[in-house]
Amino acid sequence: MTRRIDADVAVIGGGLVGSSAALRLRTMGFSVVLLDKGFCGAQASGVNYGGVRRQGRPPEQLPLSQRSHAIWPHLKALIGIDGEFLRSGHLKLARTGPDMSTLEAYATHFACFGLDLELIGHNQLRERFGITGNVVGGSFCPGDGHANPRLVASGFAAAARCAGVKVLENTPVTGAVRNGDGFTLEAGEVMLKAPVVINSAGAWADAFARDFGEPVPLQRTYPSMVVTEPLDPFLGVNIGMEGGGIYARQVARGNVIVGGERAQPLTDPDYSRPRSDGVLAIMRRASDLFSGLRHAHAIRFWSGTEATMPDNNPVIGPSSTTSGLIHAFGFSGAGFQIAPGVGDVLAELVRDGKTSTPIEAFSIRRFKNVAATPV
Repeated sequence: MTRRIDADVAVIGGGLVGSSAALRLRTMGFSVVLLDKGFCGAQASGVNYGGVRRQGRPPEQLPLSQRSHAIWPHLKALIGIDGEFLRSGHLKLARTGPDMSTLEAYATHFACFGLDLELIGHNQLRERFGITGNVVGGSFCPGDGHANPRLVASGFAAAARCAGVKVLENTPVTGAVRNGDGFTLEAGEVMLKAPVVINSAGAWADAFARDFGEPVPLQRTYPSMVVTEPLDPFLGVNIGMEGGGIYARQVARGNVIVGGERAQPLTDPDYSRPRSDGVLAIMRRASDLFSGLRHAHAIRFWSGTEATMPDNNPVIGPSSTTSGLIHAFGFSGAGFQIAPGVGDVLAELVRDGKTSTPIEAFSIRRFKNVAATPV
């Protein structure tokens, strides 16, 4: 039998963006249904590296990033847990002189955003942060940090459920059409009617956009992470590298999380597996920087599925073809920090039809004349 549900808003995708939007909408008084084809927070939101950083983002993302920056210290009041959030600071390293020049230019050009960036030379890196590798300098953002994505992503979904959001897990949406005053969604034995739909389906969001005449060149990427055995404390900051290749952080229990390679997609592109050569490459790079990792045991590897856009900017905002449809996807491996702010923005769009945070650069209209890339 088909079960019918009516709500003010249907949110497709129970990752951190969708669940934070659902929670915020519920606090505004909307009735909300949150649907996920698996378990909320089990995809990119729950398996990413866990960096909570503003440094290094393009200027169009910084207002949104600053909005999220104000939310992270209040996670416990918002969702009941702190998600192991630690404002440790984010240190971005430069391997070469040109890389250092890039960091210097970033600090100069975006000083108006209040990131309080500090440029650091090679000797200070060793003295202050214990970095022994072949780097020429770095840029330190003291207000950034890291958190546990497994706790944060599921925590927002749990808080949304407690607030009264109807959360339907293992409920893939198989059909979505607009008719009359709103949308009808088919999801297993559920038929859902709602005047507003938020498409926050992550790496699967392009299918819903395409159904409403908005194909996008979304590609799936598969980040690969490694975690070590617990070690004595030696890494007090969240580490990144100009140009990519490595990122690392140490949690309170002593484990070090390291990333910077891609996993191998399986026959079913919903899934992937870490590559052994990639794991070795990650650990070699990390041990070159930190002597404390040279004899560490790696105890677990994992990967996930992320949605990447060609310009590395997400799609956020109203549909260009369909009234009542709002998109929020394609965060290109950098969505963890900004997700709570995106949830606030989406809720404002539903309630007010506009938001106080500039999001014009993220409009789906920028892909109007771009063909979708096959998966």
